[in-house]
Amino acid sequence: MPTVTPDGLTVLDGGDAPIRALVLDADPARRGDAPPLVQLRDIARPIPPAPGWALIRPTLAGINARDLALLSSDRTLPPMGAPRPLPMVPGSEVVGVVEEVNGTRWAREGQRVLVEPNAGCMIRGFPTCARCAAGEAELCENRDRPSVIGPGADGGLASGGGWSEGVLAHEEMLIPADGISDQRGVLGVSLAAAIHAVLRWNRRGDRVAVIGSGTTTRLVIAALRRLHPDVDITVMVDARGPQRTGRRRRKLPAHLAVDESSVARALECLGAARVWRGSPAQLLDRTAELLGARRMIVAGDDLPVLDRGLDAVIDCRGTAASVALGMRLLRSGATIVVAGRAGRLELDWSALWSRELTIAGSGGFGREPAGWRTFAAVREWLTDASFPADSLVTHRYQLDAFSTAIATAAAGEAVGAVKVVFEAPSAPFRQRRLAVDTELPVDDTAAPMLLAATAARVRRDDEGGG
Repeated sequence: MPTVTPDGLTVLDGGDAPIRALVLDADPARRGDAPPLVQLRDIARPIPPAPGWALIRPTLAGINARDLALLSSDRTLPPMGAPRPLPMVPGSEVVGVVEEVNGTRWAREGQRVLVEPNAGCMIRGFPTCARCAAGEAELCENRDRPSVIGPGADGGLASGGGWSEGVLAHEEMLIPADGISDQRGVLGVSLAAAIHAVLRWNRRGDRVAVIGSGTTTRLVIAALRRLHPDVDITVMVDARGPQRTGRRRRKLPAHLAVDESSVARALECLGAARVWRGSPAQLLDRTAELLGARRMIVAGDDLPVLDRGLDAVIDCRGTAASVALGMRLLRSGATIVVAGRAGRLELDWSALWSRELTIAGSGGFGREPAGWRTFAAVREWLTDASFPADSLVTHRYQLDAFSTAIATAAAGEAVGAVKVVFEAPSAPFRQRRLAVDTELPVDDTAAPMLLAATAARVRRDDEGGG
């Protein structure tokens, strides 16, 4: 049997069938805050640590902004979940197949599932905290504490692990993926984040700007259009201004490049009325002209604020420049939703109190104001073929092509990438074992009509449903 090390990875004893995983580890040749190394390694097949847990074989696993921040040792992002010392396996966006279960109620081997990466107190072995009791597992008061079940529980989807051939997840984190393709299912986490961001705006008005151009931005546009069909949406793709970060875009083969008009057309197809690029000054001028707003200049300030500006801004970048621009674009009393993973930002907050703006953070998803779970809408929308999600996965890579995959995801729009994913081998583990397990017939009539943790309604084929 394998042993579990303090860092949460399992060590082979020679008798276990290994799986491959992209492992993030410290670079022994470098010191300090140097970026960690990513290596493709053989690790022991994870074992469900307690009843209710399952081993999931990812069919697709996404690369998101938080993964890229881990790879670059970005210390400006707030920690999410229990501390996970290196080595670790990144990846929290997963659609996959149940490979092994430990005392589950409804999850069965061979079942395709989406994963909601929210692990609350019950899942991780703690007494239920106030937030989990309210159905807000994404805000669990114990999320910064190592699980009492052991490192295996913290090594599941709540903390990552999808960049591999096997990852642990509790049954309450699983949603049946019937009627949802892998191409759409891997967008579940991003779509949940987008829905939650839109619902953080308590609608008052009709004009909204979305700042960004990546996966979350595109799904925010689609969610706005679905939830508020009459809203006017302006997308501001490049709102970073002349002050750039120190990042340089990686150069990739020319055949991957796209032009700006292609990006604009894609955003308009999702529901944007217009797509703009430019400096903050240019974007403010164009917004003023669109709305007939007056530009107000404050003494000592180079940029104006708009007196009859937008009703809401959803900022999917979360940089100092984008947040500052968003506040200037708003009318008095309006709302900016910060959906990007902003860290330490230096901003002039005088407009916040003087114009009575509201800043709403949106860092996750779970239970929405109306009482339903975000992933209930995720499953419903992804099952609906009319929801525009099919074109968002632009690049697929095998695990052994991780360098190219990560470079493509980091370059993003510059190389025509939206959602970049890893795809794992299609063969189940049992077909790759030396010993063949005896399989028993499974009765799936007990599959839940309503998941306890996700409240995602599961409609049987013979019931139809809209």
